[in-house]
Amino acid sequence: MYRKVDEHIIERLEAIVTSKGVIRDAEKLIDYAGDEFPDPSIRRPPEVVVKPRTSAQVSEILKLASQERIPVTPRGAGTGLCGGCVPLYGGIVLSLEEMNQILEIDGQNMITVAEAGVTLGNLQEAAAEAGLFFPPHPGDESAQLGGLVNTNASGARAVKYGGVRNYVKGLEVVLPTGEIITLGGKHLKDSTGYSLLNLLIGSEGTLGVVTKVVLSLLPKPQAVYTLVVPYESLDSAIKAVPEIRNKALPMAIEFIEHEVIPPAEELLGKRWPCRAKAYLMIMVDGTSDAEVLRILESIGDICLRHGAAIQDVGELCIADTPRKQEDILDIRSSLYLALRKNMIEVLDIVVPPARIAEYVAEVHRISERYDLWLPNYGHTADGNVHTHLMKVKPSEGKPSQEIPGWGEKYPLVRKELHQKAKELGGMVSGEHGIGLVKKEYLPLFIHPTQIKLMREIKKLFDPKNILNPGKIF
Repeated sequence: MYRKVDEHIIERLEAIVTSKGVIRDAEKLIDYAGDEFPDPSIRRPPEVVVKPRTSAQVSEILKLASQERIPVTPRGAGTGLCGGCVPLYGGIVLSLEEMNQILEIDGQNMITVAEAGVTLGNLQEAAAEAGLFFPPHPGDESAQLGGLVNTNASGARAVKYGGVRNYVKGLEVVLPTGEIITLGGKHLKDSTGYSLLNLLIGSEGTLGVVTKVVLSLLPKPQAVYTLVVPYESLDSAIKAVPEIRNKALPMAIEFIEHEVIPPAEELLGKRWPCRAKAYLMIMVDGTSDAEVLRILESIGDICLRHGAAIQDVGELCIADTPRKQEDILDIRSSLYLALRKNMIEVLDIVVPPARIAEYVAEVHRISERYDLWLPNYGHTADGNVHTHLMKVKPSEGKPSQEIPGWGEKYPLVRKELHQKAKELGGMVSGEHGIGLVKKEYLPLFIHPTQIKLMREIKKLFDPKNILNPGKIF
């Protein structure tokens, strides 16, 4: 089906990017075999890694691959969680890591133009220096902009600010044929024909290689506070969220079950500010400290009415200094890392926000029925739940024990969780994408006609199926 990368192809690639831009060493190729999905069995090393520095070089690489029918897997930082950058058929991994320049911060139009290999952390830093703000924060600041666009990443702040799609105003894209096209631009409105721009966002590198992005920015918030609210019942915590969202619209509302907190505390050597069975972590921003504190007080009143484990608003844990906020956010950001070594998979199911309590209750019932540890946290206000399927189960005062038969239980539990999400009107992925490992569930959530249309779009863009083959479908 595909041609192997031989010495002749290597010579032609080196002529495009020089020998420094081509990796052939077997040990180094392993670093490009997959992403952060915890099961190593899905990893596949490429035959070669190519690191272009310009869009013109990307174009020449894809022209070569198209002529010779060689599979090409675009790759950002490899921070994905569903095998989206696994080079399933070997071939070329096209790493955008060298295309890492912020080309412009346009303060007048509140726009940035950057190459696809720029990291989220570097963009945030550059925007802050200009007094501006890029709201989406998927969690890992080493993630690259091209990857964020290709998965339509979002993160905790989506409840107020939306996901990456809301900020992409333009793209430079190299098609599988090598043709370079420009979509959108610095203008904020566009009703000119079909939106190919939005089609490329979230396409997981299957339709084209994103080489440059034009992103809108916002004014930097003048005050940001983080609130942690303890609950003795996760159900009560989640049921408080619709009223909080409707009356206060925080930047983020996260729910966290306590059982995932101790591993993160141990990993970081930091301590969560309070103790209960579950928590809401709420971030509020505004134009002044006084405005934010008024909002926090109203949120506190709502939480009290919904069974928060406090006597009055004065007992709320408010992180009002950068250090306190950093400690809380570091623990929240490290939950995945702390669980990863004993994890089978982390799911990315999304349901209508008003039904999130039903879904989490079902997770608990399935956990008890199969005796499998399924800790949860997630973006409560937008219905995005990250359920972790674990190989071990914590035991208080004792080392964690491996769960007998977890290998047999895993596919059954996974299936039931997705079926419940479908029943509640949800989707298989809120922000991670489909990639390699979630393909089997696409037909459960998407009508066959929609899948047929997607396949036809793929054929139109990539008739030789060389670009990230084996993903989504």
